Amino acid sequence: MDKVMVYYHKDSDTMDIWFGNPEDEVICEEAGEGIILKKDKNGKTIGIEKLYVSKTVGIDKPMPIELVVD
Repeated sequence: MDKVMVYYHKDSDTMDIWFGNPEDEVICEEAGEGIILKKDKNGKTIGIEKLYVSKTVGIDKPMPIELVVD
C-alpha cells in the first residue's frame, strides 16, 4: 500500500501532491501552466506542485490531508 500526501500552502497558494519521498526531490520541471513535476535523482516523478490553487480550484484555507491509496 502506497501513501499519497497532499498539502495546501495558503501563503504561496500552492498544493503539493507527493506519491514519493519529498526528501528525494532534486529536480523540478514545469509540465504546463501552473504545474510543476518534482523528480528524484533518477528523473522519476515523485510529486506534483499546483500553482495558483485558489484561483483554479477554489480553496481558500489550509487543508493538510493524508490519503492512503491501495
